[in-house]
Amino acid sequence: RGYLNEEERYNKCFAGGWYLSGDLASKDEDGYFWFIGRADDLIKSAGHLIGPFEVESALIAHPAVAEAAVIGLPDETAGEVVKAYVTLNPGFEADETLRKAVIATARKKLGPAVAPRQVEFRKSLPKTRSGKIMRRLLKARELGLPEGDTSTLENT
Repeated sequence: RGYLNEEERYNKCFAGGWYLSGDLASKDEDGYFWFIGRADDLIKSAGHLIGPFEVESALIAHPAVAEAAVIGLPDETAGEVVKAYVTLNPGFEADETLRKAVIATARKKLGPAVAPRQVEFRKSLPKTRSGKIMRRLLKARELGLPEGDTSTLENT
């Protein structure tokens, strides 16, 4: 068992008999565990480690937002800045007023250092056939990078 031709990568995934999945969590003062995100999905912005899940959760708290996905974009000063892609619930129209309101909701929940600086409205977000939003595809398209394997992309 292992990763084909990648023994070093395989060895990094195990410690003390435990499999390290790459998921990150925190434990609060009451002993509850909270999912932060994947270690390889974290956005590093101005000294903050930002989990996409927490930002996406704040965005969907706005009544207009149906779905959200966030990525980190390169930034000379901050390292990365958060950009959000959102789809809207029926009855809402994408405009500058709504964009500002969505950002304001995220800023109130997360603070200005963590909230997205940019919000782009989309009709749909790229997803796998099982419904998982493909953040890496959004980032590749945004930065003009190769998209990699898209065999699990749902047909839309």
